[in-house]
Amino acid sequence: MASPAAGHLTEVGLIGFGVGGATFHAPFIASTPGLRLSAVMTNDPARRRALAKGYPDTRIVDTIDALLALTPQLDLIAISSPNASHFPLACAAMEAGKHVVVDKPFSATSAQARALGALAARVGKLAMPFHNRRWDGDFLTVQQLIREHTLGDIFRFESRFDRWRATPKPGWCTPDAPARAENIVHDIATHLVDQALVLFGPVLRVYAELTRRHPAIVTFDDAFIVLTHANGVRSHLYMSAMAGLSGPRMSVFGSRAAYVKHGLDTQEAVLRAGMRPDDAGYGQEAPDRWGTLGGPGVNEHVPTVPGAYPEFYKGVARAVREGAGPPVSVADAIAGLDIVEAAFLSNERNEVVSL
Repeated sequence: MASPAAGHLTEVGLIGFGVGGATFHAPFIASTPGLRLSAVMTNDPARRRALAKGYPDTRIVDTIDALLALTPQLDLIAISSPNASHFPLACAAMEAGKHVVVDKPFSATSAQARALGALAARVGKLAMPFHNRRWDGDFLTVQQLIREHTLGDIFRFESRFDRWRATPKPGWCTPDAPARAENIVHDIATHLVDQALVLFGPVLRVYAELTRRHPAIVTFDDAFIVLTHANGVRSHLYMSAMAGLSGPRMSVFGSRAAYVKHGLDTQEAVLRAGMRPDDAGYGQEAPDRWGTLGGPGVNEHVPTVPGAYPEFYKGVARAVREGAGPPVSVADAIAGLDIVEAAFLSNERNEVVSL
């Protein structure tokens, strides 16, 4: 795979300018050295107006054909569109000779994820799953505590992502929502599962309880998933769109101590409020939000490692421009989707599923 010539910017196209595209992709593409947000595909009038105001030098197109036909040609396409469209759009982009970044879920099924990996290998392009929450401050802090063996031998990890959606996502209310992979498991669980895999490695068994809580939806909006890792650690993953009060974001229990952290990583909130990744103080968390380290003779606050979403697209730039490894691999996405599918099977059968 040839690297761009010296001085050449990697031309990036973005598909979708909803919350995902506008919050988690466009600001980081635009602020990453070596990348240029060259074009965005959206046909929503309000989003086109917002795009023209925030990124006046970025071209706006309506269709994938128009995006792929642009000159100068795009080198990379980031996909932040509805879940069911990820696979066909990624295929079209790679067949046209583009690298791709694909938002979660990387695809609707593990079979599609394997097909994307095979296609990427055949055409000599990169397919990079967008698991940006590997750079959440709380997750980076847990990684640091584990590296330093502060907690001792870990035996249980609890990870929770709770929200209250009095008005559910429109896509969760249509009859074909399950077929389009519209549910909280393909949404939040893909991040929580990925974080657990990074921390504790391969999973042997999966147990899940998946529930529909809001009366207007036709899919799952509340879930509990247990992962038994090969190293013996158990990950308890909770996610809900109907949680009036959130529990701890993360709790990690070890033979020496435990770490408990409340509150979601601050990056999404400040980005949606208009902060840019290169603004002073980005990713930093106030001391009153720090987690607690507790155990025999220990009770102290632990400074949260600054959140670092910019690192994902910096990794993308290195992979595309310098031939470095991708920030997240297709194999990682496949492993996560295998667990997602096992969770659905476990819920259907009301039993533990072995991988």
